[in-house]
Amino acid sequence: MYVTAPDRIGEVQLSDGRLLGWAEWGTPDGTPVLFSPGAATSRWLGFGAEVIDRLGVRLVSVDRPGLGASTPLPGRTFADFVADLQQFTTMRELGRPAMVGNSQGAPFALACAEGGVTAALAIVSGADEVAAPEFASALPAELRKLVDWTVRDAAEAERFFAGYSADTLIDFVLHGSPECDLAVYREVGFADAYRRAVNEAFAQGAAGYARDTVLAMSPWPIDLDTISVPVDVWYGELDQSHSPDNGSLLTARIPGARHHLVPAIGGAVLWTHAEPILNTLLTRAGT
Repeated sequence: MYVTAPDRIGEVQLSDGRLLGWAEWGTPDGTPVLFSPGAATSRWLGFGAEVIDRLGVRLVSVDRPGLGASTPLPGRTFADFVADLQQFTTMRELGRPAMVGNSQGAPFALACAEGGVTAALAIVSGADEVAAPEFASALPAELRKLVDWTVRDAAEAERFFAGYSADTLIDFVLHGSPECDLAVYREVGFADAYRRAVNEAFAQGAAGYARDTVLAMSPWPIDLDTISVPVDVWYGELDQSHSPDNGSLLTARIPGARHHLVPAIGGAVLWTHAEPILNTLLTRAGT
């Protein structure tokens, strides 16, 4: 059992009137762990179904603006998301929680670490900064072309990504995954939860996903050198879609970060190895 339905869902209203959708798993008085989910996977898809309660974790997933139940914010930036999460953690009485950033949610989590929102961070199968000059010759030709286009004309690229649908995204993920990941993604409970999460993420259209993608694929305005909280970077050794070097360069750019390369799995490592990821994160956060 990789996932279960949330124990609690809701929305908070921010100071400008926008709503942020959230979902929680685990005991309400557990140790808070914020979750920044992957590309267009809304608050409905968690992780660690079999260990959350045993570890005493209160897992809190948040829909980014324009996805799921969260109000759109056209032209939003990483800094806007950090400000939203600063309000959110206060309103939900989370203190300064640990955080997990998965896939396309990784740069948003890194921005939160830079902004002082989190006490410790786990990047899991993180979308790397593919626009970094070090990766210029390491990317497949088609991805290199897409990255260059996004850097050159972000507005046009955003309009292109806004043409995606829930089905397009799901097909893209399944087509690019190794068999070890497909064993997870095709498990009935996971497949149903994943499709529900993606369908909800696209409920307001694809603009939220498109904005996320342009931000993640452009040069990051995140000063990784200034991150002072403990960071662990996790990749499956068979993951060929999230980082050209399985996060080695990303880890080296973050002071004191630790790199974990998990054998015999790809991008599904968040669900197959939730227990060591959470155990390490809680230890590093000092909880």
